[in-house]
Amino acid sequence: MARAPARPHPDYLQKILNARVYDVAIESALDPARSLARRLGQPVLLKREDTQPVFSFKLRGAYNKMAHLDAAALQRGVICASAGNHAQGVSLSARRLGCRAVIVMPVTTPQVKIDAVAALGGEVVLHGESYTDAYGHALQLQQSEGLTFVHPFDDPDVIAGQGTIAMELLRQHQGPIEAIFCAIGGGGLISGVASYIKAVRPEIKVIGVQTRDSDAMARSVAAGKRVTLADVGLFSDGTAVKLVGEETFRIARQLVDDFIIVDTDEVCAAIKDIYQDTRSIVEPAGALGVAAAKKYAAAKAAASGKPAPRGRGKAAAAAQAAQPALIAITCGANMNFDRLRFVAERAEFGEQREALFAVTIPEERGSFKRFCEQLGPRAVTEFNYRISDSAQAHIFVGVAIQKPDEADRIARQFARQGFPTVNLTGDELAKQHVRHMVGGRSPLAADERLFRFIFPERPGALMKFLSSMHPGWNISLFHYRNQGADYGRILVGIQVPKADRKAFKAFLDALAYPCVEETDNPVYRLFLR
Repeated sequence: MARAPARPHPDYLQKILNARVYDVAIESALDPARSLARRLGQPVLLKREDTQPVFSFKLRGAYNKMAHLDAAALQRGVICASAGNHAQGVSLSARRLGCRAVIVMPVTTPQVKIDAVAALGGEVVLHGESYTDAYGHALQLQQSEGLTFVHPFDDPDVIAGQGTIAMELLRQHQGPIEAIFCAIGGGGLISGVASYIKAVRPEIKVIGVQTRDSDAMARSVAAGKRVTLADVGLFSDGTAVKLVGEETFRIARQLVDDFIIVDTDEVCAAIKDIYQDTRSIVEPAGALGVAAAKKYAAAKAAASGKPAPRGRGKAAAAAQAAQPALIAITCGANMNFDRLRFVAERAEFGEQREALFAVTIPEERGSFKRFCEQLGPRAVTEFNYRISDSAQAHIFVGVAIQKPDEADRIARQFARQGFPTVNLTGDELAKQHVRHMVGGRSPLAADERLFRFIFPERPGALMKFLSSMHPGWNISLFHYRNQGADYGRILVGIQVPKADRKAFKAFLDALAYPCVEETDNPVYRLFLR
């Protein structure tokens, strides 16, 4: 049986130049990230696709696909399967073109996303537990109702629409560019960007970015064929794709210069970096480019053996400006508000500014203070302790660091002073769960009283507290976590004999830290008393 002739590859430069996107999309700004540039030692620019009307680049490709449909196809309507940015792009495009849009979403889709699509005029159909289920149902509806399927990434018109981003940024920045960093899910964005860049400015590197648990494109290019992932991580839900497209794989394999893999902590740190430079909060997928640019710059500096020019002076600024730019596409900002707590918690690890330790100290009066003295001027970011054993105490402590190798040095220092220590900085279980579970009831906590204190966030506040305490009073519980504010909130259990109540009140009055006693709180009595 003869093979069907291979379809000719589209002329993407021509398709991008003729793409129709500006009926719905804006030409997004190319903003300098000045703080990040000072740290990396060269210009860093952010292509602000997070500022599009649906807070994502996805409407470019969706509209370009739909704008090229004939009148009959538009009259019948379009359909897509999506629980995120593509769904909103298709819905907005359909409203602009005056056609019907059916959006199939998994039943697990958050209500906020369902409401956003419905508000744009999309007909929401909920089906299945996963995107795969929704996709299969969308194909069935396409056939039965004669609709046109708008693929989120594996379509030449969609790819061309996304490629207009590259056309804009080259027009906006005509100076030297070293590399452009693009997040990759199914590959539509990087395929469009790479197709235009390599046709017009082939010397510019195009670098794809994926998370460690959703790296289907990087694995596929390494294997020389498309690889299906068994599972994908959902933190960066905008890039959580198990199988990349056929056409996007072909383009990426041919045109993408390199791939950089980043982890969750690095993405959280990049979200923070973008916020500090723009006062905008992007979704995890929108921060992948910045996370990779930081990793790329660090690797380049390490390979050269020369530190990048940094600082705020005129000489440093001139040296930085002379370097070619790094451009990161901030491709989306559809972040659920509830995720910000997690992002803030993990950003310090991504910047390698916090180390976590499990430390064993003798369960005797004064050992807690003696351990704190070993911390010296270092800022304590977290402290968890609950009395549990008559001989030893295990504390969970976080410490601010400046360099990644500091964590091991601090652990060795603690051990030399008689405090056996385990470095937990890279331990996912510790970072995500155990830090919140240190505690419980203890038969050793006789005469315990519980207090919530507000400490000023400055060096020496904790030592003032410990030094002012009567040596006969034992700390039986301690919990503190730095929240980035001017004041820290601390929970302390103190064993105070009944005979010392008057002296203890005098101690609290002299300390002058705001506090509330929680000894009668039912939560304390249920879980800790």
